[in-house]
Amino acid sequence: MSREQQSLWDFGGLPEQGEARKVYGVAELNRKAKGLLENQLGTVWVEGEITGLRRQSSGHIYFGIKDEKGQLGCALFRGTDAENRSLIEDGTQVLLQGDVTLFEARGQYQLIVRKVELQGRGELQVKFEKLKRKLEAEGLFAPGRKRTLPGFPARIGLVTSPTGAAIRDVLHVVLRRNPSLQIVLEPCRVQGATAAAEMAKAVHRLNQWSARQSEPLDLILLARGGGSLEDLWAFNEEVLARAVHESALPVVSAVGHEIDILITDFVADVRAATP
Repeated sequence: MSREQQSLWDFGGLPEQGEARKVYGVAELNRKAKGLLENQLGTVWVEGEITGLRRQSSGHIYFGIKDEKGQLGCALFRGTDAENRSLIEDGTQVLLQGDVTLFEARGQYQLIVRKVELQGRGELQVKFEKLKRKLEAEGLFAPGRKRTLPGFPARIGLVTSPTGAAIRDVLHVVLRRNPSLQIVLEPCRVQGATAAAEMAKAVHRLNQWSARQSEPLDLILLARGGGSLEDLWAFNEEVLARAVHESALPVVSAVGHEIDILITDFVADVRAATP
């Protein structure tokens, strides 16, 4: 073997014949490895998917975070990130901030989590839960503020897209049941960045228009067909929730399918399936 080739395999620090060996005890080696991990890596951000989550009676949460090629043990201690800790579960995509360390008793490398950020769909779910808690605390969902709908409404205001499937379904079902029903359409977007604000304005306009009529509207119907959480997100925006709450007219939320639970469903006087 040439000198150049030999240098590739020169590990350094290997004892020469007769030289005293450095022998570590297990605990001593673990302690040294812990120091190296903490000093060299310290606080890091890591992303992946939650797996094997276990909630302890002590309040601590233990789980793994994984990607396609590896897995890392994590500990989220009681009192850390109170806002998001209740929202994580197996399969949740997360971004974690934490300190890399080693549990000396087992020689187990792990991440002590300081902060949890949910990614993708999980991030939307966090926004949903935050707004839900806020509005519920303000009393917007209180059963006592729900108004009873008239048994046979004569005039309704309809807030929906003029080109979507929902308007066709509403007209087909409602007019079949009550051909004399008058429908006042306030067209607007029901999906996209501006949809929530447009629907909120539509609710306000229908209230203002109704107040000027000798025969006012009996109720307002918010309608949209089904879709993904992202598609229906406008109905989870605060601006629309407050417009529904402030409406002088009763509001019916007829959005999505039965499994789709939205903020407007909680605020509206009645939740109904899309016709």
